[in-house]
Amino acid sequence: MNAATTRAPAPPAKLRRGRLGDLDTLVALEQAVFTTDILSRRSFRRFLASSNNALIVAEQAGQLAGYALVLYPPRSKLARLYSVAVAPHSGRRGVGTLLLKAAEAAAARRHRRVMRLEVHAHNTRAIARYEKSGYRLFGRRRRYYDDGGDALRFEKALGGVHIGD
Repeated sequence: MNAATTRAPAPPAKLRRGRLGDLDTLVALEQAVFTTDILSRRSFRRFLASSNNALIVAEQAGQLAGYALVLYPPRSKLARLYSVAVAPHSGRRGVGTLLLKAAEAAAARRHRRVMRLEVHAHNTRAIARYEKSGYRLFGRRRRYYDDGGDALRFEKALGGVHIGD
């Protein structure tokens, strides 16, 4: 084996709460990952300042590797996974799975019983990840996204609670 065929494993990602100092990097990541329905700088600023959500960031080798944004609607037992983005340089290294688990754990700590999300019907990679992680399809929203695409709606019970309890 030569050096060109061996690759050192990526350092594990570290998770932390997002902060205002991440704003420029979050906006750049959002624009690099998504082509439609892009969160604005103003939206990120609002999410970072609010206590009704959790913005979890993953860092790898000193760089932002991704984020997960979870919303906590008032007077509800539901949490909503609003957005997950993984930096192109961190793809296929488990960062998305790590962020998804962290989002679920954060929602469970807030005593939310169910995590819900919408995903573009054409995003087969994300759909496979959600299904593998125990999410079940429960609906569809027609023409939900800016590009006219449908959203598939998924949900997962958190902390051993069964949906419908």
